[in-house]
Amino acid sequence: MSDHLTRGGETVAIVVVTYNRADLLVNLLDGLAGLQRPADAVIVVDNASTDHTAGVLAECSLPGLRVVTTSENLGGAGGFRAGMKAAYDGGFDRIWLMDDDVVPAPDCLTVLLATDEDCVMSVRENTDGGLIELAATRFDLRNPLAIKPKTASVMSTYPDRASMPERVELENVAFEGFMVRRRVVETIGLPDASFFIFYDDVDYALRARRAGWRIWAIRDARLVRQLDFSQQHDLSSWKGFYMYRNLFVVHLRYGDNALVRAKPWAIAVVVTLVALLRGRRGEARNVIRALRSARGMRSLPQTSVD
Repeated sequence: MSDHLTRGGETVAIVVVTYNRADLLVNLLDGLAGLQRPADAVIVVDNASTDHTAGVLAECSLPGLRVVTTSENLGGAGGFRAGMKAAYDGGFDRIWLMDDDVVPAPDCLTVLLATDEDCVMSVRENTDGGLIELAATRFDLRNPLAIKPKTASVMSTYPDRASMPERVELENVAFEGFMVRRRVVETIGLPDASFFIFYDDVDYALRARRAGWRIWAIRDARLVRQLDFSQQHDLSSWKGFYMYRNLFVVHLRYGDNALVRAKPWAIAVVVTLVALLRGRRGEARNVIRALRSARGMRSLPQTSVD
């Protein structure tokens, strides 16, 4: 039994999902080792990496480290589902999710645990200290004319961390610094692995909020990104398919009215026409496939933790 348990404090499992970024993972593991308040467990989901990730993990002496190696790449969504289930089954009070390309400040976990809320989020910054938190402060699923539902973010609202209040309420999150208490998982279940990548974290935040929880970004909980943030992807690629499909799924599941739930069809028609006019046949195929696939994902996932 850890001294955190004997003191009566909450136990914490950190869940990390990694895929073929062993050198970044080393920096993250070093950061976790330097936490002022260490986690009670660190569960690393190795998504069938083909680089030297296995060697990095084998050599790591981080206390409480547990490695879950998948037989295939489950994507971020499947990886976080597997990691969260392992943490939940381990009986931990809080579960803290992060990718392999971040490093928490030494006091980050201490600051998060000082906040008595069930859903909290650390606030990301670049290596130069600039604010780079893109989690939404407004996520509009009421207005059918809002093409992109994220209409405001922490970063677009505040020029720097010093300008933020101590807490900022969020309407969606990233699985890159998001922490939940186990009662949230008991109520809404695990992340939906069928998203594969993109919007799985948005879906989870929407489920939590609709179950009655508020989500708070904690200003002084610093998480540093090791890579520049880039949300630009080739919409004709396999990633483009998931970006379109999962955006459509969010509208179909959570749109507040019929017009919002009809947006995926409108977007698909416009994108197809424009893409064909500009010779981007791959993007046109993607958006048509995405709409067909999204229709099969309209139902919410089961809430059981299986």
